[in-house]
Amino acid sequence: MPVRVAGTTDERAAPPERRTPKRGPRSAAGPSAGPGAERAAERKQAFRELVGTQLPRLYWAARALVGDDAEDAVQDCMVKAFERFDQLHDPVAGPAWLRRILINCCRDRLRADARHPDSVGFEEVESFSLYRKIAYEDPFPYSDSLHLDFLQEFGREDVHAVLRRLPDLYRVPLVLVHMEGFLARETAEILQVPLGTVLARLHRGRKLFEKRMWDYAEENGLLKGGSR
Repeated sequence: MPVRVAGTTDERAAPPERRTPKRGPRSAAGPSAGPGAERAAERKQAFRELVGTQLPRLYWAARALVGDDAEDAVQDCMVKAFERFDQLHDPVAGPAWLRRILINCCRDRLRADARHPDSVGFEEVESFSLYRKIAYEDPFPYSDSLHLDFLQEFGREDVHAVLRRLPDLYRVPLVLVHMEGFLARETAEILQVPLGTVLARLHRGRKLFEKRMWDYAEENGLLKGGSR
């Protein structure tokens, strides 16, 4: 028997109206955005900020350590640092953390190159004294600060050029200790050699660096009468 609905002329009850639930606005990150995506974005931003402040110094250190391979070494460093960025829990330690990764990348490249020390006549080097040589040669007449005047002739590119004349065996400890500020003990840990070995290489490296500085100055007109 047909059912009458009160207040209507239709004999059948109308089906209930189906309402589509309202949706909130979509996130700009897309439908898959969520806490995980937000954390990933924050991680990328923090990494960019850290690298942005440290990149010039990383390039400078890499050039001193591996010369023409500096750009590749820094790129290796960036890849490894980003992969391990979650391991950096203290942002203040970020610069030192990046430097360590870069140094390891440079060390790996030096090992892969399998370069050996140049033949160096250490008897001549051991007897060489840059201080005495400058005083004897007197390259800057009438100067009251002879040795400072000599050192001030060397710009950053000159220092890099002199460093590139050193064998890897001596250049790397010099850069780590005198340019990057590591202690000799820390340098021994980084290079995985005994402390005594590092100290011996530092001693010979300094003497060799002095000799190469003088040779470079003579060749490039940094002394009196020279034309740069």
